[in-house]
Amino acid sequence: MGARTDPMNDQHTGPSTPPAPADPDRTATGAEPDGPVVRGDPPVSEESTSRDRGPRFDGARGRWVGASVPRREDPRLLAGRGRFVDDIQLPRMLHAGFVRSTPAHARITSVDLKATREIDGVVAAYDAADLDLGDIVALLDRPTEEFSPTAMPILAKDKVRFVGEPVALVVGRDPYCVEDAIEAAVVTYEAHDAIVSEDTALAAGAALVHEEAPGNVLLDVSMFDTPGVDDAFDAAASDGCVVEVLTRTGRQNALPLETRGVVAAWDDHDEQLLVQTCSQVPHQVRTVLARSLRIPERMVRVTVPDMGGGFGQKCVVGREEIAVAAAARRLDRPVKWIEDRREALTAGFLAREQRYRSRAAFDAQGRITALDVDVVCDMGAYSCYPFTAGIEPLMASAEMPSVYRVPAYRVRGRAIATNKAPTAPYRGVSRPQYVMAIERLMERAARELGLDPVEIRRRNVITEFPYTGINGVTYDPGTYRESLDLAEQTLREEGWYELRERAAAEGRYLGIGYCCFSERTGYGSEAFAKRKMQVVPGFDISEIRMDTTGSVVVTSGTMNHGQSHETTLAQIVADRLGLDIDKVKLRQGDTERIVYGWGTFASRSATIGGSAVSIAAARLGEVLCDIAAHLLQTRPDQVRLDGRGGVVQVDDPSRRISFEDIADVAYLRAHLLPKDVEPTLSATASFDVPGDGTFSNATHAVVVETDPGTGQVRILRYACVEDCGVVIHPKVVDGQCRGGIAQGIAGALFEEITYADNGEPSAASFIDYLVPTATEIPDITVSHLETPCAFTENGAKGAGEGGTIGAPAAVLNAINDALRHTGVELDTTPVHPQTVLAALDGAPERDTPRPPQKASSPA
Repeated sequence: MGARTDPMNDQHTGPSTPPAPADPDRTATGAEPDGPVVRGDPPVSEESTSRDRGPRFDGARGRWVGASVPRREDPRLLAGRGRFVDDIQLPRMLHAGFVRSTPAHARITSVDLKATREIDGVVAAYDAADLDLGDIVALLDRPTEEFSPTAMPILAKDKVRFVGEPVALVVGRDPYCVEDAIEAAVVTYEAHDAIVSEDTALAAGAALVHEEAPGNVLLDVSMFDTPGVDDAFDAAASDGCVVEVLTRTGRQNALPLETRGVVAAWDDHDEQLLVQTCSQVPHQVRTVLARSLRIPERMVRVTVPDMGGGFGQKCVVGREEIAVAAAARRLDRPVKWIEDRREALTAGFLAREQRYRSRAAFDAQGRITALDVDVVCDMGAYSCYPFTAGIEPLMASAEMPSVYRVPAYRVRGRAIATNKAPTAPYRGVSRPQYVMAIERLMERAARELGLDPVEIRRRNVITEFPYTGINGVTYDPGTYRESLDLAEQTLREEGWYELRERAAAEGRYLGIGYCCFSERTGYGSEAFAKRKMQVVPGFDISEIRMDTTGSVVVTSGTMNHGQSHETTLAQIVADRLGLDIDKVKLRQGDTERIVYGWGTFASRSATIGGSAVSIAAARLGEVLCDIAAHLLQTRPDQVRLDGRGGVVQVDDPSRRISFEDIADVAYLRAHLLPKDVEPTLSATASFDVPGDGTFSNATHAVVVETDPGTGQVRILRYACVEDCGVVIHPKVVDGQCRGGIAQGIAGALFEEITYADNGEPSAASFIDYLVPTATEIPDITVSHLETPCAFTENGAKGAGEGGTIGAPAAVLNAINDALRHTGVELDTTPVHPQTVLAALDGAPERDTPRPPQKASSPA
């Protein structure tokens, strides 16, 4: 039980050899710096340095952070040892399914479950009256003329509002008898007119989706009507240009590989309901579940096993999970529900259906002088919890100016209710849409003024930081101009401009498109509070504990669903403590173990969660140093974390002590501790991004070829130049970029759910919902610039959503460039082949000469 080595002995080595330090003068792709590569430790305040950063840590930056170490998750997942919700099998477990609405808009006149209950193997069947659960209500602190709160019942009560809405819950011995029992249910309806479009929703005298939402408007907010908007448009009409675009984006499904699911069981011993589910926000699920069942939160424990993707769809609270948990408590038996793909496509949370009517004024030099936008977001039948139906129009309104200097701005944002499945956040949340709108304005103005599309961006992009925009948002330093220049340089040096001209001479339709954008990441409490949410996300909490072997377990309120948190957060901790990464274990997704957490969404894990674990690790390091100084009989300011595998030492290399030996004293020989040090090696920290948060940025450059005979669009080249601050794990970041771009391409060219006039969704399987395969996604190159963030502990900015944000605009711009000689311009996504053919059929001329363009002048 004694110490394994003499505390005064220097015979200690780490369990494995760390990777070579990342070269601070090389980009994350391994290339030598060329131009605007920013390196070095992130700037921090003097207070932060002395209190949190652990001044006694002697490890160089890049020992673990910046290295593409093997992912900790891979051995388990690749060997098939991952544990997902559907893998969970419990004794006496039952299975659940839902009777779902067939009409899109109707009053329920009766629910007859008699035949359902008589099916062999059925244990129970419940309608809304049987379960008697509270509603889910998401609120904004806004006046009634701006926001109309609406309730989402766990099971539909008097009315159904979209095809697929859950009306009754069936529980049986196996999924097969449950399916039979669902077919036996008899629900009668009194049908109403279905509201399936913006025009029908806002028409005078339209049927109401919710009586509480007059005119089918859930949110109507006018913002930033700054002085000078009308004057700028008047001036541009006489000396410059005024351009207007009407952009629309199709309704999409986030399409995580693992659909939603839950296993719920009541534990008599702990008097607690254990809910295992695939959620990005387990603490929010616990809160809503406890309130719906009217029990204290201590009686609910939510855990998340491995999760096969979320993309935002799982960062809201679903009603099916609540109903299943209620049934498990009532039956005192475990109950499982797994969403099938048809349910996921038709009745799961959807996203993206938006319309932007945008006008911009430009002076004769191509500088934007005013922006006037009207935004309408079709949010479907209900507000999601906790973000509400305001999430998309509020995001768009607040951030529409994007990376450009806009001196005058006016915007109106509306969320409307329709008889469609409700909307939840989906990777990017309105940014792919508003970025597409403003990027189309840039393209249109470039054409009107005879400017090169890159040059007009160059004249308008923000270059001085920090920059406070007309929207009141302060943008921290980034590489907006540099990423644009490097993206253009890449395509020019590869010869794509010459190939485009040769292709035109051969009668081929080749086009080049760009998109320059920023991504606000790591929204803190201050940023979310500006939306006037009643439930305000933001902070994260981390706890770290060291055991007698010198290993640590660290908790985080973030939630991994494919982002490699087990690896990247361990890298941060290992660097802070000078510890081998193999000695760091991450725990997430358990409301009993995690004090509180907001989960993972909005690219917050590295920025907020990573900062919390970093501070907690630094505080543990302080405790280790205090104990080591006492054992080494020196002052605390004379020792430091060595950074070579878990050692504290003084300047004399012969005087050092391992973490194991410190832990041995702390737990097993506590009488040797200093009098003011408790016998424990643990620390807790919270972190919240101040102010407006931090902004990653990128430029996407795309080359496409469009076939005028078939309308098919083929992507020939895709280049991404991005800046997400300090890159913790280059391959993980590249994977995030490429995955996001694939989803952005999907929205640009393939995926869309439409509705018939009666509210019937068009896509109930992958036969109708077109998902791109590896054949349709091109090779994607990712180049990294690096501007360390001043607000986060590790210098990182978020990297989770940028790929999705930039792809639709870049692809659409490239398509329009390919069609430049036809007179056709497309402003709606997805661009299906039939869309291209219809546009070409209606084009006035196919040989319209391309307008002259002033030469681009990259810096």
